[in-house]
Amino acid sequence: MKNIVYYLVVLLTLILLNGCSSASHSWTAKAYHNTTAHYNGYWYAREELDKIDQDIWAAYEDDYNRILRLYPPLDSAQAKGYDKEIQEAVKMASLAIQRHPNSKWVDDGYILVGRARFYSLDWGNSIQTFKYVNTKSKDLDTRHRAIIHLIRTFTEHQEFNNAQAAIDFVQKMPLTKTNKKHLLLEKAYFYQMQGDLDKMVRNLSEAVPLLKKRDKPGRIYFIIGQVYQKLGFEAEAYNYYKKCIATNPEYEVDFYARLYMAQVTEISRSKDVNAARKSFRKLLKDGKNKDFQDKIYYEMGVFELKQKNLDEAIADFNRSVRAGSNKRIDGEAYLRLGEIYYDTLRQYQLSQAYYDSAINSLPKDYEGYARIKARQEVLNEFVKHLNTIKWQDSLLALAAMDTAALRAQIKANYEAKKREEEKRAAAEKKRRGGNRIDLSGGRSNPMFANENGDQQEVDWYFGNPSAMSVGESEFKRVWGNVPLEDNWRRSLRSTVANNEEVDDTAPDDPNEQKPTNEPPPADPVAAEYDRLDKQIPRTEEEKQQALDKIEDAYFKLGDIYYFKLQESDNAVTTYNTLLKRFPETKHEAEVLYKLYLIYKNSDPGKAERYASLLLSKYPDSTFAKLLKNPNYLAESEQTGEKQKVLYKDAYEQYTQGDYAASRQIVGEALALGQTTFVPNLELLQVLIIGKTENAAQYQYGLEEFIKKYPEAAITEYAKTLLQSSRDFQTKQERRMGIQYIRSLEEPHYFIMIYRKDEKLSDVASAVLDKFNLANFKDLSLKTSNLILNDDYALTMVSELPRVTSAIEYAQTFKAQVSKLPELQNHKFNTFVITKDNFDIFYRTKGLDEYIQFFQKNYPAEAQ
Repeated sequence: MKNIVYYLVVLLTLILLNGCSSASHSWTAKAYHNTTAHYNGYWYAREELDKIDQDIWAAYEDDYNRILRLYPPLDSAQAKGYDKEIQEAVKMASLAIQRHPNSKWVDDGYILVGRARFYSLDWGNSIQTFKYVNTKSKDLDTRHRAIIHLIRTFTEHQEFNNAQAAIDFVQKMPLTKTNKKHLLLEKAYFYQMQGDLDKMVRNLSEAVPLLKKRDKPGRIYFIIGQVYQKLGFEAEAYNYYKKCIATNPEYEVDFYARLYMAQVTEISRSKDVNAARKSFRKLLKDGKNKDFQDKIYYEMGVFELKQKNLDEAIADFNRSVRAGSNKRIDGEAYLRLGEIYYDTLRQYQLSQAYYDSAINSLPKDYEGYARIKARQEVLNEFVKHLNTIKWQDSLLALAAMDTAALRAQIKANYEAKKREEEKRAAAEKKRRGGNRIDLSGGRSNPMFANENGDQQEVDWYFGNPSAMSVGESEFKRVWGNVPLEDNWRRSLRSTVANNEEVDDTAPDDPNEQKPTNEPPPADPVAAEYDRLDKQIPRTEEEKQQALDKIEDAYFKLGDIYYFKLQESDNAVTTYNTLLKRFPETKHEAEVLYKLYLIYKNSDPGKAERYASLLLSKYPDSTFAKLLKNPNYLAESEQTGEKQKVLYKDAYEQYTQGDYAASRQIVGEALALGQTTFVPNLELLQVLIIGKTENAAQYQYGLEEFIKKYPEAAITEYAKTLLQSSRDFQTKQERRMGIQYIRSLEEPHYFIMIYRKDEKLSDVASAVLDKFNLANFKDLSLKTSNLILNDDYALTMVSELPRVTSAIEYAQTFKAQVSKLPELQNHKFNTFVITKDNFDIFYRTKGLDEYIQFFQKNYPAEAQ
């Protein structure tokens, strides 16, 4: 008997050992390997990946102000934090694959490896692993599952074309319910990442019947509701929000579903409106929603706006700003207020303050941020020009007052302001004592009930978002975007001290009181007088500068009304104010043309009057040409394109050092006619001068270009070139001092210098041209005029090839000058100078120094 038992044990052992062999295909081998692969390698690898997935969800914070993401985004920094778990998952899945190659869990192990690579953002290996499963697996459902994972990987890596190809392939296959559900969810995510909400919600709706409890259907219902609400299908949105609440989802999802459900309630009767408001008030009263009050007030504002109740909407948006600290919600409330004051009330200054606050609060990835930023910049420009007009007019009015009257006016304003502040302080103290604070902050200061039904009204700065928004905007204009920290003024001063660039483009503010750590002045009236006195235009030149600023501000304000705000009536008023106040304005031709365009369709009679005035006063202007030929700009543009082609050739010659050829091509391009591209050609001409002439002529050419084209886009570049040239010479000057070069064996100029009041420029050029032709025809000399400084101008003859030629020229001119009647009644001086010395002379304006150098280094016969 013992022998029988012994042999049975041995036989069983042999059978088990044979089953452990990876090459065996017996039923015992399959059972062993399937069990071991599943509960050892595969199970532990899946547990690690599920833990990573949970950690990713836990780290992600949903933004309920947007349509929720179906999946949280993957982050490379976060991926490093779970690298250990990734490696462990790959290791365990690999053990199941390597040690149990005949088990049915091999393909599933490969999918786990692909998922691990996916979570570690190793896109290439993840894709290759899923493709391997699709081509090698014998199980059709596993292959489909691999392709579905592949779609997610391609989507995350933004390979949308490949993702679409995978979708097209797998959706034709016979899928299990589970695979179909996952495919629909992946397709929905694929469309969400591309912003196609219509296809996204179609796939989510199709997936709804397939959802299980572990899929968190409440969240998906909520997302469907958000998409339908965004697309304008409010009845569908309402139904899905209701479905979401029925699943008892997480509290935050439940809260927002109830909030948005009130927003999309179908309003057909007044009692429906009251029911919706009651729903909002119920959410406000719930203590669990304390942290969400800003969002509730915001949605109340949106609701009232839809009912066209502007005062209530403004009040609700203002409450939203006060109720919480979520910058995004604040930004959206500011944005809504800015839109109301812009689109409906046409109060652009208030709108500008709210848009400023919105831009400072909203994240840069906010939907439509670029459009919001563009409108904010338009409003900033609008308010800037409006403030310029008001401030410069105020300064001109103050300039007409004598000292005593000005001091009396400042004192009266100060005392009135002080009385008002004392009155407000008393009222505030009384209200605080009576626990009555006005929190509306609205434009019309409306009354409203708190959650207990009590009426409240306020007069407190920090309860007035309109005032706070304006104050915040002004603070940032003066101080910049200062971080919230102690001693911010000190840190800002250190920043400004290291910043070489100062923005002086903003208009002065008549009420600007810049923050300071210094104690208030003993005599505020005297301090204010001193501040204003420094800015008041006293001289005629200063008054003209103030008027020039007003003139330009009116012109730009009219353009903003006409082109950017689409306010034709206000544009007409502003343009006419400009023409009436500044009858000699440099903008008259352009303004007349714009007035013609405004009235062209609405009032042809007025349009014709403006057209006639334009043609009679400015017949050669671009705007008159446009009036005669509406295709003028198009034809000019064609000419400009030809000039651009020639410019390219000219610039290529310039870079190769063939300046004569470059100058010739530029001349050909300019001969084609006047276009908007002409400034580019003329600047290239100046650059050629910089390479072929002296620095003085180069700088003079840049100066003249800047004067001629002050508004051209390329003028800033010309200013940079001019400043660089001057800076270089200044550095040379500081290093070497004013030292003329004693080497005279190089080309020379002959200079005739005279005071500007002699008005000799044209005469001198003509006389010297005639003199050159008569005496030095073979040298092909040319003359040019330059301004030396405020007192002196000069006429220059260039260039005399050698010092001997220069001395001969000077001697000849000296001998014949008495026979030149055109010069008899004028005072001037003459000398010769080398090209290098002329650069030094023109830069330093050292006339006396050079005369001494000339007398010392050149023969007396030439002097």
